[in-house]
Amino acid sequence: MQRRHFLGLLGATAATAVLGKPAQAGPKHFTGYPDSFGVLFDATRCIGCRRCEAGCNRVNGLPAPARPFDDLSVLDTPRRTDARTFTVVNRYSTARGPVYRKNQCQHCLEPACASSCFVAAYAKTPQGAVIWEEGVCVGCRYCMIACPFDIPTFEYWDPLAPRIMKCHLCYPHITAGTLRVPGCVGACPTEALVYGRRVDLLREARHRFHLFPGRYLDHIYGEHEMGGTNWLYISGVPFREIGLREDLGVTPAPEFTSGALAAVPIIAAAWPALLLGIYAISQAKDKAARQEKRQALREALAKAQEECQAELAKVKAKAEADKKAAIEREVKKALEEAAKAQAAKEEGE
Repeated sequence: MQRRHFLGLLGATAATAVLGKPAQAGPKHFTGYPDSFGVLFDATRCIGCRRCEAGCNRVNGLPAPARPFDDLSVLDTPRRTDARTFTVVNRYSTARGPVYRKNQCQHCLEPACASSCFVAAYAKTPQGAVIWEEGVCVGCRYCMIACPFDIPTFEYWDPLAPRIMKCHLCYPHITAGTLRVPGCVGACPTEALVYGRRVDLLREARHRFHLFPGRYLDHIYGEHEMGGTNWLYISGVPFREIGLREDLGVTPAPEFTSGALAAVPIIAAAWPALLLGIYAISQAKDKAARQEKRQALREALAKAQEECQAELAKVKAKAEADKKAAIEREVKKALEEAAKAQAAKEEGE
């Protein structure tokens, strides 16, 4: 709690410094960085092998799943991403038979998570990835509510330093030069995943439409949905049949949130004072609780010492009584033996 108060104070100070202007929030439509990268997922090529899950898990050092990646029975139940799983593959029953779809962060051109974050803990990078910065986040979790794809997740089991977890398009690894493509893309055996510049991916999708007429719907999911995303889908069945929302429209998230966020400068200005008050109250409560604990500890120790002294007195008294009784028994025994000896002597005479 003390760490969370500190981060809250720090984050609020940062928000005040920027006058409450979240990244990518505002009425101006952002059409994306021209050379940003993304991934094209082809649902007609995915075979549901889960190797993309294994690749993501390996390169990001995530915990091993409860059931191994070669256990395809997990596809019998729909799954979603969580704090230990950045991507999942689900199987869907359609008129064309089973179809598989990979789910992860869509890396929106204008992310809802970023537009809802008043301390700018999210950033849309020029490379295309939407990333989260731990040192700025105050733990409000508005991003989890704002995301239309239900992607950001929270480490509820970590009481000291919980994080918001999600796919980051392997941005740290690619910028560091340790990977050329995201871990999931590199692990795909069927080229259902293609990594490249977004403009080239859109061109590649249309090229496949032309090469294989009748195989695909003439639509690239993510080209315009929610203002566009860096993760794109093509499919031979309606996207709603493979778990993708078709009710989002093409309006970017910040256009919905800009009105509400107009109040952010006022909130940001008052936030440090509010947090200071909360922090002071919390500190006072913590101090009182510590004093109560110390007093209770002192009383418990005093009581324990009294009980120990009383018990020791009992032990000593018992030991003394036992010692006295033993001496009396030995004296009595000696006297009895002396009397017997005297009687035997007198009979002999």
